[in-house]
Amino acid sequence: MEPRVAEPLPGITEDVLRRFDVSGPRYTSYPTADRFVEAFTTTQYRQALQQRAQGGVVGGGAPLSIYVHIPFCESVCYYCACNKVITKHHEKAAEYLDALVTEMDLTLADLGRTQSVSQLHLGGGSPTFLSDAELTRLMDDIRSRFKLAPGAEISIEVDPRTVTNERLQHLRGLGFNRLSFGVQDFDPAVQKAVHRMQSYESVEALMIQARALGFESTNVDLIYGLPQQTPESFARTIAQVAALKPDRIALYGYAHLPQRFKPQRRIDAALLPVAADKLHMLSGALGGFVGHGYTYIGMDHFALPNDSLAVAKRQGRLHRNFQGYSTQPDCDLIGLGVSAIGRIGATYSQNAKTLPEYYDALAHGQLPIERGLALSRDDLVRRAMIMALMCQGRVEFESIELAHLIKVQDYFGPELERLRAMADTGLVVVEPSAIQVTAMGWYFVRAVAMVFDRYLSADQTRAKFSRII
Repeated sequence: MEPRVAEPLPGITEDVLRRFDVSGPRYTSYPTADRFVEAFTTTQYRQALQQRAQGGVVGGGAPLSIYVHIPFCESVCYYCACNKVITKHHEKAAEYLDALVTEMDLTLADLGRTQSVSQLHLGGGSPTFLSDAELTRLMDDIRSRFKLAPGAEISIEVDPRTVTNERLQHLRGLGFNRLSFGVQDFDPAVQKAVHRMQSYESVEALMIQARALGFESTNVDLIYGLPQQTPESFARTIAQVAALKPDRIALYGYAHLPQRFKPQRRIDAALLPVAADKLHMLSGALGGFVGHGYTYIGMDHFALPNDSLAVAKRQGRLHRNFQGYSTQPDCDLIGLGVSAIGRIGATYSQNAKTLPEYYDALAHGQLPIERGLALSRDDLVRRAMIMALMCQGRVEFESIELAHLIKVQDYFGPELERLRAMADTGLVVVEPSAIQVTAMGWYFVRAVAMVFDRYLSADQTRAKFSRII
């Protein structure tokens, strides 16, 4: 039986979807990465590391999160906006692994080797570009330098086209307990249009094997708005993914920015779905996944009710970092590898974005920091407001006032007026001492958070971001 496009959720009309079809940040950080500056150098980053080592930053003894960027892919996916290197020369990985060891050692020279790690994530690119032996070496290098805490989340992004059952078994043996499968769409016409062919059956087999091996959580990434997609074809993909029953689903809207991302120039813009069809896809996905028993976590994430992410949402324990929603407490993040982003204390930093620049800095004994940001007092106050909205859907004024020594009603007078206007659409309730995002507003939480973003005052800034819808 042909799956039908699911009905939108109650109260979420296409008029509401259309009204909030605007560009805006995803708020994996605040300020967002486009605000990073080259004036932030290795010197400031090292100072932040040293302050953490000395307990000079709040939470200095808290566990770390580590992100490792593996940039290599064997073939290009036309929609991709990630930092990547397309190559079939697997021997290039050896030099990169050597560089990662150098970066870790330079980092630990300032940070110290007693750091506990509660979360480790390998992303890319395609981390499964690495061979079994290379993945073993990388994990050994990490474990010999950092202390992975008992129960740590150890996750890896998986390209189903480059993974076998035996590879999954090897990953499990290395300690990985979470997998994220890049699927995007199961429709063959869409896959051909974006140069990423993979069958439903192959992904299904890997999901079955992952469960048999005891992986704690599996995630599937999807994209709507790709060339050749229709509301009807995407409804089939939604039904197929729901049948696989991954623990988590990430649903992203495709942002066609060929002037910024060269691979997207291979996409025929005439094949992209029109805005009305994208709205149908989104509303169908929201209704479809919730109808299949998933909890809507926020923005573009869904989880089964018993998944730790859904439990964290129910208990008000959601957090957000550069990988998206997380169950991990707000903690410092070490970014390793080309273009990787990190956060230490009240600073953000990003590594060099090209391999030659990355390698050159390390060859000269320097951490490869290219840019970053030391947060101002105003940044910290606004970050607290935005992250409370993004993660809990509620801001209690008293907690902000005690932590930052302000009066919310005075500090954010214009912002609260804008929120009151937004309240007329049913997205938020502005109480005398709190802001509450409504059930419908949770689907547009980015738009609510944007009210407190000081850097979005200029319209030209918004053009840098993807659309909310």
